[in-house]
Amino acid sequence: MDVLWKENNIFYNILCVLITENEKLFDRSDARLYWKTVYHMFLILHHCYVANIGAGLNMDIDHVEIRKLKKFRVAYLTGWNFSFQTVFLGLALLHDVLRWLDKHDSKIGKKIKYFRDVIFNGLVFPFTCFVTGMFWCVYLIDRELVFPQVYDQIVPWWLNHCVHTNIFIVITIETLLTRRRQPTDVKVERCMWVFVSVFYAVVYYSVYFFGGCWLYGVFGVMNWWQVCLYQACIWGSTWVFYNLNFFVNKMIHKVGDVTPKTSINGDPESRETTFQNASKIDGAVETGSSKIRKDVELSTKDSGKANVAYLNDNNDTETEKQWKSIGISKNDSSLNQSLDKSTGTNFKRNQFEKSSL
Repeated sequence: MDVLWKENNIFYNILCVLITENEKLFDRSDARLYWKTVYHMFLILHHCYVANIGAGLNMDIDHVEIRKLKKFRVAYLTGWNFSFQTVFLGLALLHDVLRWLDKHDSKIGKKIKYFRDVIFNGLVFPFTCFVTGMFWCVYLIDRELVFPQVYDQIVPWWLNHCVHTNIFIVITIETLLTRRRQPTDVKVERCMWVFVSVFYAVVYYSVYFFGGCWLYGVFGVMNWWQVCLYQACIWGSTWVFYNLNFFVNKMIHKVGDVTPKTSINGDPESRETTFQNASKIDGAVETGSSKIRKDVELSTKDSGKANVAYLNDNNDTETEKQWKSIGISKNDSSLNQSLDKSTGTNFKRNQFEKSSL
């Protein structure tokens, strides 16, 4: 049995290749990228397997709820959200592969990263939080309003958790692994959120008006003003979840990136880029400090010459030579006053030290 399992099971073979320590992989990047790749690969396999099982469910049972599920199966938000996650995971895995190949800074690599982050921020995170939170809250109150007991005859318990519980684990781990401290493209993300929110409302209201039934039983126990209030809560909660993504990310990833290019999402693309930008910043600091050092040296030289001129005030000839040595006439009263203030203190300090000796 062990031989058959190892030779014929593709999941076992893939996981063995990914999880087993591979020196070539670790030589090319750090462990963080390695485990992100393993994580995205595993979830792609998970989502494809779940989608395949869901598509093959036997719905030939003669029951009103089963018939409704079979007829409107593509209209449920659970399936939409699962599709959003699958697309996101595909882009994330593709971007990981480009990073292994050092092609992530290419034109196609930047586009993949852009769409990956926009889809996660605008669709995956807010709607996953809503689906998981709303489903289990209503389920605990009365499961018949969201997942009738008759569904247990065709939907295995583990499949229910895959599409309503595991999806939340996906965004939790993704948030821990990748920095997204602020939106990638605010306008695009919000437009995506608005479009899906409004369009989905049109879908389930159309099912009610043209199909004669509610997709979710929870709407059937409400009157119209309660439905409107519930709809407002749906839109409001998804909007809160959209903004919560960045708040939570800032709490987890408190230290931002050094590079301005990657600080938007906080996803460090390469060490080389980070170090190059860091060296530029250090160079700027060194340039500024060198200017300060030059100013200090000049002021020190000037004050030193001024001190010599002040100490030679008993000899007019020597004093004139000192004034000329620094290129200033002796009759400049405004400068003399400022020099007197700065050098007089040094002179008094020297006199005090001599007297104390």
